[in-house]
Amino acid sequence: MRFGIFAVILILGSIPMTVLEHSMHAYYRSAMINNTQAQLQVQAVALAGEIGKYQDKTFTSTGSYEAVIRQYSTFSDSRILLVNYGYVIAYDSYAFESGKTIVSENVIKAFTTKKTISAYNKAAGSIEIMTPVLDDNKNAYAVVVMSTDVSEALNYTDDVLQKIYIIKVSAITMLIIIAFIISGILVRPISNVTHQVNDIAMGHYDRRIRKGAYSELSDMTSGFNDILDKMNNLDESRQEFVSNVSHELKTPIALIQGYAEGLKEGISDDPESMDFYCDVIMDEASKMNDMVRKLLTLNQMEWNEEPVIERFNVTELIQSVISNNGIRTSQNGINVIFDQKEPVYVWGDEYKIEEVVTNYFSNAINHCEFDKVIKVDIEKNEDTIRVSVFNTGKNIPEEDIPKIWDKFYKVDKARTREYGGNGIGLSIVKAIMESNNSGYGVINHSNGVEFWFELDCKNE
Repeated sequence: MRFGIFAVILILGSIPMTVLEHSMHAYYRSAMINNTQAQLQVQAVALAGEIGKYQDKTFTSTGSYEAVIRQYSTFSDSRILLVNYGYVIAYDSYAFESGKTIVSENVIKAFTTKKTISAYNKAAGSIEIMTPVLDDNKNAYAVVVMSTDVSEALNYTDDVLQKIYIIKVSAITMLIIIAFIISGILVRPISNVTHQVNDIAMGHYDRRIRKGAYSELSDMTSGFNDILDKMNNLDESRQEFVSNVSHELKTPIALIQGYAEGLKEGISDDPESMDFYCDVIMDEASKMNDMVRKLLTLNQMEWNEEPVIERFNVTELIQSVISNNGIRTSQNGINVIFDQKEPVYVWGDEYKIEEVVTNYFSNAINHCEFDKVIKVDIEKNEDTIRVSVFNTGKNIPEEDIPKIWDKFYKVDKARTREYGGNGIGLSIVKAIMESNNSGYGVINHSNGVEFWFELDCKNE
């Protein structure tokens, strides 16, 4: 990552420098050429004006225009040709090509257009100016060709730009150093997080990632730490769950094993005793089966998708639960009171709400004492209804009320063991009602205990 950041900084810093270098190179060369052209053009036009004063179309006058041409040639450090109308070089300031015929597109153009023509010969490194010499009638009878070599000037410009290049290299070197330092600074917090994550990956789940200097990194570490907290909580829950399940299964498994071994070894040949042994084994197996079923139900409630919300008659549901438990209530001499006859429609997951009512009612049967009364009631409010299941009996100690909704928690372990309870039923109630976003709770009364839950009953 550090190399990537380093490369990005270096590239982003180098590109402007390179572009600037090339732009300056092009600008200086262009400016030098244009300035030279402008100066040479002014001199060529002036020279053409001086030659035009003589009005000597045959160029037979000696020592007149020639002296002027030599003066201009020396002053401008340029070569000057005087071309007559027949395209013959009447005079060459370098005396190389006098009397020769010149065929040049720009010279012809100067004759025909009667305008000054400028040209830059890149191959030769020279600038040429062609200016017509006009008579009194504004007709061109000659052309002044003024040329100068600019290669040395361009070389000088290149030398200047070479110095600029050296400066660029120095700047890039400094940029490399700065990029290396900055990349280290930028990457250090991320590297620290990476090392800490690696430590956690090695199994040190108790560690937490320190927040970095950047807000984005801080948000990421906070989210990661939250995940770790949840993982720890899940791990603790898992360990607690395994411990609780092991504890709950230990007693019935031991009883089943003991009585099964007794039957196998023929400890007693008495049919009555053998029946008792078989009843114990079946009873303990039934308890284990019930616990496993409830654990599966609880797991489904805690991890399953959103509940299926539908409209149903809660009165009918309660009547069904009471009817299904009729044998148990009769065997225990319990008087069940449920006066609601009219249908009451509510919104919720009917299957899960039936599980809640069943758990409340079963719990009421197991703890019903004194007058042996269970009363189920539906209280209607504006947008909600409250279903309550009351049983006469002992109160729940106030310090235990927050704990009764936890998995495997038992207020009276001996009594719970006696009726085959496993401390899971109310945990199922909690999971269902919270998934339904509905209220639930328990109230101690002077003569008993009331469990309740609420449901939405709005008409839609």
